Amino acid sequence: MDFEIRTATEDEYGRLGEITGAAYSGDGLLDLNDDDTYLNVLRDVAGRAGDGEVLVAVEDGRVLGGVTFAAPGSRLADVAGPAEAEFRMLAVAPEARGKGVGEALVRACTERARALGVRALVLSTQPAMLGAQRIYGRLGFVRTPELDWSPLPALKLLTYRLEL
Repeated sequence: MDFEIRTATEDEYGRLGEITGAAYSGDGLLDLNDDDTYLNVLRDVAGRAGDGEVLVAVEDGRVLGGVTFAAPGSRLADVAGPAEAEFRMLAVAPEARGKGVGEALVRACTERARALGVRALVLSTQPAMLGAQRIYGRLGFVRTPELDWSPLPALKLLTYRLEL
């Protein structure tokens, strides 16, 4: 698969929002019967582009997936400390999974964090996101259970950190 990673353009926000929402809801990571508020957040690419950098993987004009990079001080950061960057909402379209898209997006976040001179790149993930966790392990991220947190009573998020 030959794709490029770059900053998303406004005309790609809608498609990336669909991919992100579908990745979380289709993989059973959201309880749509309780509350669809977070689904709306996942779909709101334009909203997060103002507080972070939204990256996309694109092949022949098709959006394959994306991720949101939060530099230090970004309102999008959930667990990042003062000299840390964070990435969120990593999602890959079903037809592009297993082809290196997710890993390439994480590597792009790592490059951006290094360019900023931060000491670490951090993230939160759900326990069920095993494919993503394999990527993080391959790239040198380590679990940081002391930073695990719960945005909702029934949802525990695991955290990872990559020292830069």
